[in-house]
Amino acid sequence: MVKTADERALMRESGRLLASVFTMLDGVAMAGMSTLAINDLVERFITVDCAARPASKGQYGFAYVLNSSINEVVCHGVPDAEVIVRDGNIVNLDITLEKNGFIADSSKTYLVGEVAPAARRLVQVTETAMWKGIGAVRPGARLGDIGFAIERHAKKHGYSVVREYCGHGIGREMHEAPDVMHYGRAGTGPELREGMTFTIEPMINQGTRRIVESDDGWTIRTADGKLSAQCEHTVAVTATGVEVLTLRPGERAA
Repeated sequence: MVKTADERALMRESGRLLASVFTMLDGVAMAGMSTLAINDLVERFITVDCAARPASKGQYGFAYVLNSSINEVVCHGVPDAEVIVRDGNIVNLDITLEKNGFIADSSKTYLVGEVAPAARRLVQVTETAMWKGIGAVRPGARLGDIGFAIERHAKKHGYSVVREYCGHGIGREMHEAPDVMHYGRAGTGPELREGMTFTIEPMINQGTRRIVESDDGWTIRTADGKLSAQCEHTVAVTATGVEVLTLRPGERAA
C-alpha cells in the first residue's frame, strides 16, 4: 500500500506513458469509429509506441485493453465492432498500463462532436468533483475526506454518485488496498500516509445513483437510462500533499 521513493518513480513513469495514450486519443476523430477500433488503436500505441503492457487485458478474464462506456453506460463497457461512436455521444475510456512491473490507471470522458449542454455540464461537474477529491489528499487526512468532497460537489449540482464502484490502491497489482469511496463523511476512514498510491475515479449520474448490470456480465448502466460520466487519475500521497501520477500535459485542477 505504501510505496518507496524508487517504487513511486517507476509508477510515475507508468503514469507518464499512460498520459501519452490520452494525448494521442485527444487527436482522434472518434465519431464513426467502433469501440473495438478504438481499443485496437490504443493497444498498438501502448505496446509499440510506449513499449509497455496493457494491464487490463487478461485481468479477471477481460479480453480488451480498455473499457468504453457511452452515454448511460456507467463503467466496464466492452469494446465491440458493432458499437459505433456517434456525434453527440459522451464516451468514457478507462485504460491501464504497466511498465517495469508497476501499473497506472486513468480514464477520461470525451465529448464527441456537438454534445448537448446537459451532457457537457455533467462531464464538467464530474471532472471538477474528481479534482475536489484529489485536493483533499495530504498526509494526515482521512479517506473519508476524499469521498465527502466528491459527493458534496456532485450533490450541489443535482447529481448522484455511484456507490457500488470505487477507487483503489494500485502498484504492482491493479487493485490493492485501500478502497477509495466517492461518498462519505469527512474525518472518517484510514489516515493517509506519504507513499500511499491509489486511484480516484468518481462515477456521477444525471439521475438516480442506482445501476443495473447487462447480460454480458461486464457492462454497468444507469437504472433510469440517464447519462453517466467518469474521470480518473492515479495519485500518490507526498510529504506535503498529492502528486497526480497520470497528469496529462496542459491539464490542471478544475
